[in-house]
Amino acid sequence: MLAYDFMNQAQPQGKTMMLDKGLGLNAVDDLLATAGDYISFAKFGWGTAATMNRDLIAAKTAKYDAAGIMPYPGGTLLEVAAMNGHYDQFLVETKALGFKGVEVSDGSTQMGATTRDELISKAREAGFFVISEVGKKNPELDHELTVDERLDLINSDLNHGAHYVILEAREAGKNIGIYDANGNIIDDELDALAANGTDQLIFEAPLKNQQVALILEYGTQVNLGNIAYDEVTSVETLRRGLRADTVGKV
Repeated sequence: MLAYDFMNQAQPQGKTMMLDKGLGLNAVDDLLATAGDYISFAKFGWGTAATMNRDLIAAKTAKYDAAGIMPYPGGTLLEVAAMNGHYDQFLVETKALGFKGVEVSDGSTQMGATTRDELISKAREAGFFVISEVGKKNPELDHELTVDERLDLINSDLNHGAHYVILEAREAGKNIGIYDANGNIIDDELDALAANGTDQLIFEAPLKNQQVALILEYGTQVNLGNIAYDEVTSVETLRRGLRADTVGKV
């Protein structure tokens, strides 16, 4: 039973994707003890998984999986593997390490639509839960993407088997995607991208003002990503109306 359980109201909660940038096993244990119930996905950021011992990675994925959290390697790692002709080998190793999902993106590389569709389809065929990502890591390149182009990518990814689509915002959450240079939401772009619903969208929202705005706009069931490991509990309090920004509003 939760402390102050009488204050917890049953309401639908969205998915929270937590960014693991290289946590050790003890840190993972502490995270799961304090906030494991509020994490849906544990993303091993960009290519961090390739810098650590295989046994360590396998131990971490096992801990997340046992806690009901889906671990997956960052999209940049998949991009580099595909760029170098190692995609099949990447899928085999990803499964062997205990990852249950993959992220298909082209944020750091150039990838044709046909290639992107094939990567999603092959990952699904290999038994992976697929999350794709729309947007570029380089702000200049990201700004070249129109809202219509982003919508086309979202719809195409979902049609080819992606379970969710992430809207890119990076760690900083500024000057990328739906956020301006100060990290504020560009309302017109958000409205357009969410016009067909948000159930299968994950909004990267590393900053508190973004988390608050999205929760107030779409409710507690909105899916949020790129949440720092030490901010997971904070996000949960926002969802539950237990922080000043959302008290009495959710």
